[in-house]
Amino acid sequence: MDERRPVTAAPAATETLSREAIARIDLSGQLDDVLALPEHLRDALWRVESAIMGESDTPAGLVVAGMGGSAIGGALARAALGDHASRPIFVTRAYGLPPWTTPETTVLCASYSGNTEETLACYESAGALGAKRVVVTTGGRLASMAREDNVPVIPLPGGFQPRAAVAYMTVAALEVAALCGAGPRLTSEIDVAASHTEQLVAEWGPDAPEDSLAKQIARGLSGSAAVIAGAGLTAPIAYRWKTQINENAKLPAFFHELPELDHNELEGWDGAQGVGRFSAVFLDDSDAHPRVKERMELTERLIAGNAMSCFRLETRGQTTIERVISLVLLGDLVSIYMAVLRGVDPGPVALIEQLKADLAAG
Repeated sequence: MDERRPVTAAPAATETLSREAIARIDLSGQLDDVLALPEHLRDALWRVESAIMGESDTPAGLVVAGMGGSAIGGALARAALGDHASRPIFVTRAYGLPPWTTPETTVLCASYSGNTEETLACYESAGALGAKRVVVTTGGRLASMAREDNVPVIPLPGGFQPRAAVAYMTVAALEVAALCGAGPRLTSEIDVAASHTEQLVAEWGPDAPEDSLAKQIARGLSGSAAVIAGAGLTAPIAYRWKTQINENAKLPAFFHELPELDHNELEGWDGAQGVGRFSAVFLDDSDAHPRVKERMELTERLIAGNAMSCFRLETRGQTTIERVISLVLLGDLVSIYMAVLRGVDPGPVALIEQLKADLAAG
């Protein structure tokens, strides 16, 4: 006898995902920031150029130090460079730098607010080591310290939630990677990617039909804990999906990476229905290794019976930048739509703010 509970979706707070319906719930205007992603890509290029940084060859590579939405740009940049990266590019989400950091390393300290304590600690550590430093921020203590030390500052526009500055952080990491010799300049590719993203905004945005891809996915994931899987290029995008669902939809979400997923997590799906509602999203890439693509297809088939819903999605575009940004945009839209379906304003992050206040109180 099968004692597993039937899996059903939670009731939606709204039946439509029109621009008007979203505006009634998205009081902080997070959707507008997502739709402005193409403009952010172009503006980011200008802001990097305005920092007046010279090339600085650092054979030990690039470390991007940041947390949350400020760190994801480094991971996405590393994925976009792929085989074109000529030196190590590492993202650290901690109070310290990797132990192998030397004066021949460039350290990009990324903090939207400029007051992220972990990133401030990394900035000071990089200075003590004599590493080349660059800062990307809106201001705060990080900008003040950098200007006192004559460290280049890439200025960011204010008024966003840090997670909405993903284009700025990604472009900053790509451009700094080029300046320190870790990869080629991708300026023209970024500009083309902005135009490509404009087309996807029209296809997946709030003015698209109710059966458009992003809206379908949001409804399919609604009422469940989403488990996002990526591979290679899409691994950091899968992490971005997870964190966007966490912060925007205020829901648990998880991520993993293929092929490692097939050596452990796959078995866990056998008991999924007995402990809750889980959905699966597989982020594929048009240029993925053939065996990874085969694994993704087989894995989806094996877990489908225990998942509330399953989606396998592929990157769109010709260049790696276009392909990365395509699924970043899709995930950001899905997370906003999921928030609206729950009747939750995606902007505020009350628990995170409470944690910061508690930490500050000692």
